[in-house]
Amino acid sequence: MTVAHPSAAVAGSLLDLVGRTPVLRVGTPLPHRHPGFWAKLEGLGPGTMKARAALSMLRSARERGELPPGGTVVESSSGTLALGLAFVGVALGHPVVIVADGELDAMTRALLRAHGARVEIVDRPHPVGGWQRARLERVHRLLAEIPGAYWPDQYNNPDNPAGYRDLGRELLAQVEDVDVVVCSVGTGGHSAGIAAQLRDQRPGTRLVGVDAIGSGVFGRSAGRRLMRGLGSSIHPDNVAYRHFDEVHLLGPAEAADTCRRLAAGAFATGGWSTGAAARVAAWCARELGSDRVVAVFPDGPARYWQSIYDDEFRHRHGLTAPAAEPTEVPALTGFPGRAESPADGPGWVRCRAVADPCARRTTATRCPVCEEETTP
Repeated sequence: MTVAHPSAAVAGSLLDLVGRTPVLRVGTPLPHRHPGFWAKLEGLGPGTMKARAALSMLRSARERGELPPGGTVVESSSGTLALGLAFVGVALGHPVVIVADGELDAMTRALLRAHGARVEIVDRPHPVGGWQRARLERVHRLLAEIPGAYWPDQYNNPDNPAGYRDLGRELLAQVEDVDVVVCSVGTGGHSAGIAAQLRDQRPGTRLVGVDAIGSGVFGRSAGRRLMRGLGSSIHPDNVAYRHFDEVHLLGPAEAADTCRRLAAGAFATGGWSTGAAARVAAWCARELGSDRVVAVFPDGPARYWQSIYDDEFRHRHGLTAPAAEPTEVPALTGFPGRAESPADGPGWVRCRAVADPCARRTTATRCPVCEEETTP
């Protein structure tokens, strides 16, 4: 496969640094040998991959007059978008308030405060919607307290996936003859943005989603998840269900094992989302028998030194027996799941029947899946 070699960029401002990340060929066994795949190294960009989404959402809000000059931005985030918003907030001159929970790692918390962001911590999960619903309730209280505050609403804002269309264009310009693109799914933003470009320019390319065991994005009942930044306990409107050809759900043992194999064999590695996407990409390359596979690596390893890269953490959480192959299921409901315990069910599931779990909504009613009042 041919890969273009971009020239080094010269930046006149912070915003000039967003995008244009490199791709790297990865041949490290994960855990089996495979023909190799291409990794889009979004972790090398400033402000994390989600600086793309943060810039798109805030610029669009400014253009519509929803975010006045110097206005405060309030958002819920487990860490990655928080850093992206802090980056764009500095560049555009907006104070940023981040609502997180007690599981936000100490390094990210310190970085956010160093970059001038205010961090609000919720101390207990919502009984139905988990940590994400609890954080969103705090967001709404802050919006009522801070005059003129703007909420990007990353889970449902169409400007979120719009910010990743350039990511799709870059990827297709850098790597020729792509057969499969593998994306992790949380808010659904970057997979939806890439899908828009794939279906327009390479309609035959397969889009493979990667979610977490314990996530409710694709229709299962949400449970406690050890992994952060991957999966969701609510159903974001930005998930492009119709564009996925298949989806894989992985547990933390599989993601952590992959991250550490990447660190030792390729040096380029990252966190939970990166490990999960890389394991599926290597499996796809082996199944396809070629390296015409691209995976998006959303982040780097720095925030995970006390979890993925800590031996005591892995043993304490039972992350020492990862699945080497997926278990295929006909649907993503009705099979036993695993949030943290390896004994509770399969740690890696593949499904080729992807559907919007909230598609049963036909009137303004309470969604039977996510228990929210919705109007189609």
